Amino acid sequence: MQYLHTMVRVSDLDASLDFYCNKLGLVEAYRKESERGRFTLVYLAAPDDREHAISEGAPLLELTYNWDPESYTGGRNFGHLAYRVDDIYEVCGRLQAKGVCINRPPRDGHMAFIKSPDGISIELLQKGDALPPQAPWATMENTGSW
Repeated sequence: MQYLHTMVRVSDLDASLDFYCNKLGLVEAYRKESERGRFTLVYLAAPDDREHAISEGAPLLELTYNWDPESYTGGRNFGHLAYRVDDIYEVCGRLQAKGVCINRPPRDGHMAFIKSPDGISIELLQKGDALPPQAPWATMENTGSW
């Protein structure tokens, strides 16, 4: 398992970048924009981690900016922790066998979500390419929120 990033939703991307980069001293590693999803993701690294973050995946801070205004209350601005795993089906099966609810099953062979006992969302991402769809995950419904 490899720790990837912590995601935080931001309501003003410019103000957030000013805080995290100009004031705190983080640097932008890369960004992704999605017209279809109407969001921008900006990945920030500590200055000494920037090159390692890009080449080898050092842990990052992901700022998620949704283009449509949204109010973040009750901790909704904190998104999730993310971990890369070698075999998403094996990990989800092991977690489920230990009584962990798979809130968003890995139907696509790539991504799943679970929650900690305190309600913190944890994203599991398949290392490398997505695995072929596999039962029972391929048809499993979402449970609750993540």
